[in-house]
Amino acid sequence: MSDSASGPSRPARTPGQPAAAAPQMTGWQVYKRLMAHILPYLGIMGISFLGYLIFAATTPATAAWLGWTIDQVAVQNADARIISPILCVLIVLFRGLGGFLGHFALEHVANHVVHKLRCQIVDQLLAVPVRYYDQNSIGRLVSKVTYDVAQIKGAATNAITVIMREGLTVIGLLLYLFWVNWRLSLVFLLVAPCVAFVVHLATTRYRRYSRQMQDSMGDVTQITNESIKGQRVIRTFNAGNYVSNRFSSASEKNRRQNMKMVATESTATPLIQLLVSIAMAILIWFALSPELLASSTPGELVSFLTVAGMLAKPIRQLSGVNAVIQRGISAATSIFALLDTPPEKDLGTHETSRAKGLIEFSDVGFSYKKDEPVLQGINLRVEPGMTVALVGRSGSGKSTLVSLLPRFYEYGSGDIRLDDVSLPDYRLGNLREQIAIVTQDVVLFEGSVAENIAYGIGEKVTAEQIQRAADNAHVTEFAAQLPEGFDSQVGDGGTLLSGGQRQRLAIARAFLKDAPVLILDEATSALDTESEQHIQQALNELMRGRTTFVIAHRLSTIENANVILVMDKGRIVESGTHAELLALDKHYARLHRLQFAESSLASAEPDDTHAGDANNEAD
Repeated sequence: MSDSASGPSRPARTPGQPAAAAPQMTGWQVYKRLMAHILPYLGIMGISFLGYLIFAATTPATAAWLGWTIDQVAVQNADARIISPILCVLIVLFRGLGGFLGHFALEHVANHVVHKLRCQIVDQLLAVPVRYYDQNSIGRLVSKVTYDVAQIKGAATNAITVIMREGLTVIGLLLYLFWVNWRLSLVFLLVAPCVAFVVHLATTRYRRYSRQMQDSMGDVTQITNESIKGQRVIRTFNAGNYVSNRFSSASEKNRRQNMKMVATESTATPLIQLLVSIAMAILIWFALSPELLASSTPGELVSFLTVAGMLAKPIRQLSGVNAVIQRGISAATSIFALLDTPPEKDLGTHETSRAKGLIEFSDVGFSYKKDEPVLQGINLRVEPGMTVALVGRSGSGKSTLVSLLPRFYEYGSGDIRLDDVSLPDYRLGNLREQIAIVTQDVVLFEGSVAENIAYGIGEKVTAEQIQRAADNAHVTEFAAQLPEGFDSQVGDGGTLLSGGQRQRLAIARAFLKDAPVLILDEATSALDTESEQHIQQALNELMRGRTTFVIAHRLSTIENANVILVMDKGRIVESGTHAELLALDKHYARLHRLQFAESSLASAEPDDTHAGDANNEAD
């Protein structure tokens, strides 16, 4: 390995910098985009429309049936005694059939849309850069899949149901009124501008309060996740009241935003109803004029007034649907912002069945934020099969450096090459096939021991291969004692296993992957001394013939590394073997003396509180 730059540098790049903000879409543009997801289901939507058309037609038909029945009673038509009950049943039958077709077909479409949106969200979350997770809390991301999608379903189902069912009903009733007496019916058109103005004012408030509700709901979800995952820490530090107060504050904020939405809705709906009732009052006043009474039968008058009265309910429901639509638009805006986030760059085309493991860093620089470099001028060459150990204080850039290898982050300047091919030139999936990672923060998934060992590749490996990986990582020792052996469940995040057992599962996963490049980030940190000895032997076997990067705070675990790199403030300040670095008597030698002193103090005085200071210095 050499510290000198090797090969030409690639042009400087500035990945991770925020792209130019996309122009803000209007509510109508967002809703049109949401409705575009329904286009594949136009046939089923047609069935829904037909159902609600039948449903709407039965409303004026009911008024007409009532008026006809009254007129038949007046003329003493004996046949009406049979016809009227039959018409009553038929109207209710068709109303029920239309309502069923409309609602069922629309729910079918809405649930398909929600399902596809959820899948798109999860697929996008798996594709966005790691930086996206650095900038967004888990609670807010979970809220998009749960709360936001539910709001979209309301806009795509409940709102459209009301618009189609009640809208068609209003149209049917108005057509009936105009057919009976178009001059009187013009009264309803007089209140239309006033209703439109009220709806416009309410819409502005709905949008604002919906966005605030989403933000507060994200906080509620985040605190809930933290409370569940960190419940042992919360109990240990008696932080229950603190967490409870935080949650109460976030929930109270969400409650206030909900009440603002309710207040707006509760004000707008009665106001619209008042305007409609004024129009109806004027209509009734004209309808009861002597001239109209003289020219109409009792049945016609009853039908006319009944239809006018029936308009109140659908108009009230239509006025309330705006709140649902605005919630859906606000939620859709949030979801579309995620779906529009550029995924990880994967423009490379190079593939290899198995890399040799030659890795070169040439003047590599990286920063999470502009003008705040985390890595500067990293130059190093690692031959295939070599073990490179990274040591240094916490925050010196060790984990960041190894995170560049699987391209969790894109380096900002210089170049990194694997087998003389720049990392961006590899197809991303193929590059990551060449790398196995074991970290101190073990991530296990709900499932069995065997499923976690073969996570992601279960269909490609045999039970014998899983068993062999488990043997190498000393998993078999504890798995054999579990109730169902390798089929035993590990619990949520591996809660049914000890820390050391979880660590061994992660190591077995790396054994099974059998990648040519291995990254070990404090891979034995969660193990007791006896287990660590077994695992260290297994790791030595795993590292054989592989290019390995080891991040370690305990220097005793990396004394046999081919090269030890000492990092400080994002730079490599020393490199060499254990003996060479001790002979230099600089950074590494000082860290080694501090840890040796710490071990001596811990042995002589187990309760000495000053031992931790040396450990902090070594970190």
